[in-house]
Amino acid sequence: MIRYVAPVAAVMLLCACSRHAPAPAAPATAPASPTASAADSAPTAAQPAAPAAESAPSAAVQSETEQARASQESAGADSDSHERSDASLEQIASAGAAGQLPGGKWKAGTNYDVLVPAQPTDVSPGKVEVMEVFWLACPHCYDLEPDVQRWLKSKPAYVEFVRVPVMWQPMHRAHARLFYTLQAVGRPDLVGKAFDTIHQDVQNRAAPLVGDSDETTFRMQQQFAVQNGVSADDFAKAYNSFSVNNDLDRAEEITQRYHVTGVPFFAVNGKYTTDVEKAGNENKLTQLLNDLAASEHRH
Repeated sequence: MIRYVAPVAAVMLLCACSRHAPAPAAPATAPASPTASAADSAPTAAQPAAPAAESAPSAAVQSETEQARASQESAGADSDSHERSDASLEQIASAGAAGQLPGGKWKAGTNYDVLVPAQPTDVSPGKVEVMEVFWLACPHCYDLEPDVQRWLKSKPAYVEFVRVPVMWQPMHRAHARLFYTLQAVGRPDLVGKAFDTIHQDVQNRAAPLVGDSDETTFRMQQQFAVQNGVSADDFAKAYNSFSVNNDLDRAEEITQRYHVTGVPFFAVNGKYTTDVEKAGNENKLTQLLNDLAASEHRH
């Protein structure tokens, strides 16, 4: 069962969505899933949704929401040393790569970083992957969403956009499972609705589609899906399916391999990483993504 950390004072609720704790040293595994009894007793299309009392947020869950959104504590010393080493390698690589990228407009090490080693991508030949690592409860990801959607309508045809939910803490994993379950039941259009619902819940100081146990989280997320036209049975089957668990494993691996310490985070073709702050603003971010992708496409 997921156990949420004890409540702490949240003094920066709307600060950057940053990593709170270092990733576990053990190999990535799928997050805990609801028990079979939870799925068996879950509401079906013919049954009423779980009573509101079951979905009522606890103080611990709300505090965890604020902590996860606001905390900017650094990882342990060993992790810091490793990331500083990676940063040094990136600086060395940047000098050689700078001449290959759009000259004069963007500066390696300032507007974007060169990822060393480059990471493999899974796109078709001739395509360039642009990946966003995000969190459904991140206020900055939510604010950026309209810009992302506008960019998707105008991006070059050779750009293949991929979204990966960050996997830091139990709450991030719970939202990641919702994201992949919606994909698995063929309703990726509900991701935007989930974004809206979660942020409305946060504003109302309610639990943002996450409860204080795996079973409660499952019921809350299933109820959300059913209210938006998804079969309760289909949701339950997909929720702990092989494909969803496999996607979660991959998201865990990407979070660690890319050393993601804040979201929204972008990577172009497994070689370059950036964010809104590095780019300068939201408009410049999409321009930078286009330029980095064009540079990769030419190669």
